[in-house]
Amino acid sequence: MDPQWDDLKCFLAVARAESLSAAGKELRLDPATVGRRIARLERDLDALLFTRSPQGYVLTAEGQRLFGHVAQAEVAMAKGAQSLAGQGERLSGQIRLGAPDGAANYLLPQVCAGIVEANPDLDVQIVALPRVFNLSRREADMAIGVSQPTAGRLRVTKLADYQLHLAASQQYLRVHGAVNDISDLKGHRMIGYIPDMIFDAELDYLSELGVERVNLASNSVSVQFNWVRQGGGLGVVHDFALPSVTGVRKVLEHQIGMTRTFYLIRHVDDARVERLNRFAALLSDGVAREVVRLERLS
Repeated sequence: MDPQWDDLKCFLAVARAESLSAAGKELRLDPATVGRRIARLERDLDALLFTRSPQGYVLTAEGQRLFGHVAQAEVAMAKGAQSLAGQGERLSGQIRLGAPDGAANYLLPQVCAGIVEANPDLDVQIVALPRVFNLSRREADMAIGVSQPTAGRLRVTKLADYQLHLAASQQYLRVHGAVNDISDLKGHRMIGYIPDMIFDAELDYLSELGVERVNLASNSVSVQFNWVRQGGGLGVVHDFALPSVTGVRKVLEHQIGMTRTFYLIRHVDDARVERLNRFAALLSDGVAREVVRLERLS
């Protein structure tokens, strides 16, 4: 029996979310309905598509093969709809953007809000996770990364360079003393990433400074920045985040500075989807402008 497209949409959602409940939220269906449709699809195809466990749903080898074909069909349908929709109309529908939480917290909210303000029928979802996104599995329509991926059928464009500096709260410096030289860092509490959870070498800032011990560590940029703001210690922070708080200043600004780059990463199959192309152009322009604006204020 030929599978129904609604069942295939459920299959895609579960494959990406690895959960019936999360897929149900995405599809606005109850988890039991999603589960029934997955079971029906497996019966229709006479194949086991997922392995079930308390941790969630994981694609089997058969499921992975099917995923590639169904994801391509999804892209083809989006292209067909776009070709009928006209090029000059406002953006509409839903676009999901994956991003590291530094960009997701301090750049993308205002940039994406501006895009939606100009396109009221557009829904933008920001998935802020400290990891690399799998666009081949359609975890997101596009993603922002801090390094260029070297594998996969991906299209990568540079968004913007950005600056980072060591920073501390004025409260912390009053209590623990000024930092006048890099050698002084040994006497201060350091804030940074959990060493074995750094998902990209570009984020290993403290090793670059020769710091061996991280007193307060988190895989979240926001947690690290809040520790700095609350007087927890010294940490490397994005210059574009500094204007969002008061009482935090750069330390050893002329001795310690780092430059990194944000890249926009897309699946090559989406190159002809004009709706995504237009959103990517607006996003690229908005991020570049916002980085410049905020760094001037830092």
